[in-house]
Amino acid sequence: MNDICTSCFGRLPDDSPRTGCEACEYRLHTWLRELPRHLPLLKDMLRPDTGPAQRGGTGRAHAPLPIRLAVLDLLGPGQPVPIVDPHGDQTGGVPMTPLLYGWARYLAADFPAVRTDAHGTVHIERCDGARIRNGADVPGLCRWLDAYLPYAATRPWWDDLYEQVEQLLVRVRRITHVRPVTRAKDAPCPQCTGWSLVEREDELLIACTICPARLTPEEYDEHRARVMPALAALVLNMITPKPKPKPESAPEAAA
Repeated sequence: MNDICTSCFGRLPDDSPRTGCEACEYRLHTWLRELPRHLPLLKDMLRPDTGPAQRGGTGRAHAPLPIRLAVLDLLGPGQPVPIVDPHGDQTGGVPMTPLLYGWARYLAADFPAVRTDAHGTVHIERCDGARIRNGADVPGLCRWLDAYLPYAATRPWWDDLYEQVEQLLVRVRRITHVRPVTRAKDAPCPQCTGWSLVEREDELLIACTICPARLTPEEYDEHRARVMPALAALVLNMITPKPKPKPESAPEAAA
């Protein structure tokens, strides 16, 4: 049994069969759903970086390549692991389809495994459904891997899968310039009291940008319901105009 998540080093529940925590599993789940949404943008970028040389310009020694190499590195063919590169000639990474397909094949081969249930009984099982039925394109492979994430989060190689998909998404976002949506929350942080709680669409927990505070959506709703009425009343009291005191009447002159 592991005490900490191998990806984020957060503490796991006691006697948990997991190697990856629920937050990291959720993060990988959102990444696998995000990757196919980049494909239309990437395919639209399969075009020359520059046009033909103009008259009066400096010209070029050779014709430009007909496609962008960074996009080809992602969409082109390849193998699921980096090739041996002793001279440092390779600049790209493993393309999307080979990387995802390699992990799907690896997971399918690993799926027949020894499983221990909650009562300590050992089961040796083989799931005939652990085959890639959705096709070997990026959307199909992402759906297949997503379906088996609960199993993958219990395996010793979980961190390798997590890290490689994360690095792949970093390469994709660097080209498409698409980032996860981040929303600022209106309640203050329960630990540092700063107005610094944010919610990202690829994160399970609401995080503080100043201190290590992390809240589930349910914990945040409870915290907000507890503190916001008092804060709203305080603000309302501060912005409500105060009635001016009536001037005292002048004393009558002595007769």
